[in-house]
Amino acid sequence: MKKLLLLVFGLSLVSCGTTSTTTSTPLTPLTPAVSTNSNVKSTYWQQHVEYNMDIDMDVNKYQYKGTQNLVYTNNSPDVINRVYYHLFFNAFQPGSEMDVRSRTIADPDKRVGDRISKLSPDEIGYIKVSSLKQNGTPLKYETVGTILEVDLAEPIQPGEKVTFDMVYDAQVPVQIRRSGRNSKEGVALSMSQWYPKLAEYDFEGWHADPYIGREFHGVWGNYTVNLTIDKDYVVGGTGYLQGEPEIKGNKKTLRYYAPEVHDFTWAADPDYIHDTLQMPNGPLLNFYYKKDLSEEHLQYWKDLQPKTADLMNFFSEKIGKYPYDQYSVIQGGDGGMEYAMCTLITGQRSFGSLVGVTAHEIAHVWFQFLLATNESKHEWMDEGFTSYISDLAMDHVMDYQQENPLEGSYKSYIRLATSGVEQPLSTHADRYNFNTAYGASAYSKGAVFLGQLGYIIGEENLQKTLKKYFNDFAFTHPRPIDFIHTAEKVSGLELNWYLIDFTQTTNTIDYAVKDIEGNKVTLERIGLMPMPIDLTVTYTDGTTEDIYIPLQMMRGEKPTNATIKADWAWAYPTYTFEASKAVKSVQIDPTEMIADINKENNMK
Repeated sequence: MKKLLLLVFGLSLVSCGTTSTTTSTPLTPLTPAVSTNSNVKSTYWQQHVEYNMDIDMDVNKYQYKGTQNLVYTNNSPDVINRVYYHLFFNAFQPGSEMDVRSRTIADPDKRVGDRISKLSPDEIGYIKVSSLKQNGTPLKYETVGTILEVDLAEPIQPGEKVTFDMVYDAQVPVQIRRSGRNSKEGVALSMSQWYPKLAEYDFEGWHADPYIGREFHGVWGNYTVNLTIDKDYVVGGTGYLQGEPEIKGNKKTLRYYAPEVHDFTWAADPDYIHDTLQMPNGPLLNFYYKKDLSEEHLQYWKDLQPKTADLMNFFSEKIGKYPYDQYSVIQGGDGGMEYAMCTLITGQRSFGSLVGVTAHEIAHVWFQFLLATNESKHEWMDEGFTSYISDLAMDHVMDYQQENPLEGSYKSYIRLATSGVEQPLSTHADRYNFNTAYGASAYSKGAVFLGQLGYIIGEENLQKTLKKYFNDFAFTHPRPIDFIHTAEKVSGLELNWYLIDFTQTTNTIDYAVKDIEGNKVTLERIGLMPMPIDLTVTYTDGTTEDIYIPLQMMRGEKPTNATIKADWAWAYPTYTFEASKAVKSVQIDPTEMIADINKENNMK
């Protein structure tokens, strides 16, 4: 079954990453306008955190001791009686949910497989909390897998700030999934999801999801991190380095500040090369990669640097300006994974692949890190929107000149839609029956959602929608309804039908040319999902005409130079119109921007 699914979907998925700089020059902290964004409705609220962490890393034992002072602001209208922390490293233990899920799903991620089940005690990951206090009062808590369940000494009232002080010990697991030590490319420490991280609480309540293998959701806030590590290690990751490292004996302490982020990641290795590239009117770019790469791969990492600047400019122009003062691309992790102000990527790749994974992960800066959707619930807004914009970016910066940069995503989605294993995009990221189906859904169908929306409302309106969406919802936690409402405001069209059908069902699109009689053309809707129709009529005299048939429930039309016919109401399975003269042939969707599952009946 696994081999069959891989053949069906033809997927080659990338995951996501992170970085930080070790420059000794202090950088100006950024203070973007976040949760008070005036464009967001006044009823919106989000919680806020201030992390102050001290970490002492033993690079020989791969263990570290941590203290965490966390100031939590309850901006909700609710009284909070419990809190939850994520302890992600606990997933890397035999018998964990991630381990069992990987060994029981039909097509496990080959990077994981049964590897967790074989870890010895000195290879596992763990975070063990030894003390937790609320405003100085000791608390009762219980570790349940990757979640720390905490009973509060006093409820947190609306508008109240409380301080949590924690002491813990941790061990870095052998590199398996995203985080870990001694990656297959020899990177010593890939430190993502490494600290006790307070779970998000929003209008839906707590999001204390166990870590089973998908991605993350976090609370916006500021991070101050003091990292003590072997003085020979080069460190990159989230945050601005504050002043010179403090060296005592064979260790150094690096002090970082990261304003208005919802995560903090770092990587370290004694053999990193650290290059920088200052973009004019843009961020300082950092690149960390192993000095023992082949001569060919070392050159690829040099050539990557101006391409990264091109990508940054592309995304800033198409979506919105990158708001931080730096960004880092770091060799580490197990593929590619986005984090705050940085990414971790594997480095032994072809040049095209190296640029491609960097494009994808940098795009995540906008779609997920600045527009911080809940990745567990709305993974298609994270991976799909990123795939859409990074495909366009690659076509631009690599000068591919593709007729449709999204063609691969369309083909992957149509294979999924006709496979019999598709689940709705509203499925929780951990609940997909097959990893390959998750990938085709989140990455491919999510990308098609945007590409097809451009067909529905007009490409210019789509580009305006992306910019307005970023402007209105950056530094918040937007939902699907926020995006589609933005598109409605820009286009003036009713679009809720599109959000419902394409993301909450597995309804498919299938329109056909049913009959041509003289100048009369009859079309047929075979699939359940509605769509406005672009078509080209070729007349018997050799001339052609573009025709647009509006979808009645849209309550309007997209900008078009085509001849506009009467509306087609969804419930009517057929639609007949009269052309201006005798018709030779008709082609539905000549640009192929509809995800029609059967294109063979689109022309007659």
